[in-house]
Amino acid sequence: MSGTTTAAVRQRRRADQTGASRWLVLVVLCASLLLVALDATVLHVAVPAVTEDLRPGAVELLWIVDVYPLVCASLLILFGTLGDRVGRRRVLLLGYGLFGVASAVAASAQSAETLILARALLGVGGAMIMPATLSILRQVFPDRRERALAIGIWSAVAAVGAAVGPLLGGFLLEHFWWGSVFLINIPLMLVSLPVGRMLLPESRGEHDGPWDVTGALTAAAGLFGTVLGVKRLGGGEAASPFTLLPLLAGVALLLLFVRRQRRHPHPLVDLRMFRRPAFSTSVGCIVLAMLALVGLELIAAQYLQLVLGLSPLQTGLRLLPLTVAAMAAGLAGARMLRRFGPRRMVCAGFCLTAVAVLTLTAMGGGDDAALLLAGFVLLGFGLETTLFGAYESMLSEAPAEGAGGAAAIGETSYQLGAGIGIALLGSVMNAAYAPGLRAVPGVPRPASAAAGHSLGEAYQVAGRLGGTAGAALRRAARDSFVHGLHVTLLVSAGLLLLGAVMALRLPRVMSCGEERSPGEVELPAPREAEARAGAAAGKPRVTA
Repeated sequence: MSGTTTAAVRQRRRADQTGASRWLVLVVLCASLLLVALDATVLHVAVPAVTEDLRPGAVELLWIVDVYPLVCASLLILFGTLGDRVGRRRVLLLGYGLFGVASAVAASAQSAETLILARALLGVGGAMIMPATLSILRQVFPDRRERALAIGIWSAVAAVGAAVGPLLGGFLLEHFWWGSVFLINIPLMLVSLPVGRMLLPESRGEHDGPWDVTGALTAAAGLFGTVLGVKRLGGGEAASPFTLLPLLAGVALLLLFVRRQRRHPHPLVDLRMFRRPAFSTSVGCIVLAMLALVGLELIAAQYLQLVLGLSPLQTGLRLLPLTVAAMAAGLAGARMLRRFGPRRMVCAGFCLTAVAVLTLTAMGGGDDAALLLAGFVLLGFGLETTLFGAYESMLSEAPAEGAGGAAAIGETSYQLGAGIGIALLGSVMNAAYAPGLRAVPGVPRPASAAAGHSLGEAYQVAGRLGGTAGAALRRAARDSFVHGLHVTLLVSAGLLLLGAVMALRLPRVMSCGEERSPGEVELPAPREAEARAGAAAGKPRVTA
């Protein structure tokens, strides 16, 4: 008994030490998240410079941009569940190292093929880092109130990274060559590796049996095919066999993965988590929020540049209030969650975002800066409120030993929702935009058909035509784009209101309190009271 008591005392001391340093752990996790979020967007502004230097073909350029999120989304479940088995800190530190090496390869790439390979390796590193940060955060903050605050800070950092990426990339391109957008990762990784090794606690789930390698590879292949197919759908290539075959194969492999996990004695992902209404609803809310808004953000960026004529830097500055509002919502999220509970918080977030989207339907061909500012502030605050409440509820409903798998499911849902949203809202936009260009006076039918592909292409066709026909085509294309934007906004608002209805299945009240450590035994009521009295007198708690 004395040996057990001594072990309990040591375990409690270790927990106290972890508690003292958990906010430093959060700083390290946020730094790694900032790096991954930056890398997801920093290349966008460097594409013209990469094209001029490496001369990639159209397909190669597409892979340079898309291979990072494609590989990252495909491997989230694999590395999330692997971290539950072999140690989350170990997987995270390996991800740091791989990210640094891949950044050096990308910065020094002399061909498009080398850059594609380096971007794929960056995706592998990102897939190792992303679920590990959330699962370690889940372990380090067992008290739900503190964890809510930590998730708010974590999500605010993600918003900062996504917004700063293009601005930082533009600054570096003005002073250095395009490879500098990758070199910034290396010093950060050189610092993160030793600091992470010192400060981050090792944790793993209490899983018996071997890791299901076949299941992990099946999930990775299925997600790769599904995400690739969805991305090509968003690019308007729905009828291509290179879209349908990966999509169908990916869906089939994911169904096979689900079937295998249900029958496997030691599954990678405990699918019984989806029987919990709060968990399954949270995942659905993440998918729906991203589905409704990611494609819309891309269309809004086109509106600012092509309709209002703003430069890329001006466009980034106009979208900055959205990011600031998202940061504010993330930092205030813990307090809102305690006061309103998950159900009202997520439902209100969806409704507020729908109001923002409907407000933006007043956008026209002229620049209304006040309207855009109000709409983007509401949009950023509402979206981050929704995602914060959904992520926090999902992680809190998942068992601690499966935190890596749960984090991977959340991040995969985010990526799939974003991909499907681009495909869906892009299709709605095209369906509303193209008919307005079929009968422009003085414009030949082939020119009208080419202009119907996109607003940018319409401007190119109008420039070649010139004269009154070119001016008429340009004006018709701009008006059709604004009309298509309004239709897309209405569809997005409908999806957001559907999300608000879905959020009604979440718990009404946030249940707070510290979870038991895996080794503690839940005592019967009389002994529980006795143990509490003993703890108050300085006696150690009885553990198994």
